[in-house]
Amino acid sequence: MAANKAQGRYLTLFVASLAVTCAGLAGVPPGLGKLVAALGAVGCVASLLGCMKIKGEEGRTATAKTEGAKLTGALIAGLGWAFTLVGLHFVDATGGRLILALLGIAISLFGIVYVLPASFNKNAFWKA
Repeated sequence: MAANKAQGRYLTLFVASLAVTCAGLAGVPPGLGKLVAALGAVGCVASLLGCMKIKGEEGRTATAKTEGAKLTGALIAGLGWAFTLVGLHFVDATGGRLILALLGIAISLFGIVYVLPASFNKNAFWKA
């Protein structure tokens, strides 16, 4: 997940702070829980600010020249999700619901794995 040491440190800080925040909200006695949750939230904000600081050190981000290809990929992914949700309301049998859910997942994956990367790889930094 992290490409360099600084990103790894901030990612670790974020995950640990998120766990502390959840522990403060859920399992610690009420008075101490608020303090623990606040400390965890401060850690989360600190890690996010640190990640924003090192963002400039990364390379150039690949962008599509046309927004249409990105929009098409996102639309196909959303269409697969909608296909699954709408299909579940029309079919009562478990087997039919399973088939519709798998078709919806396949449509979404086509948009995410095939269409979106193709639109971003047109002017990727390694092709320059």
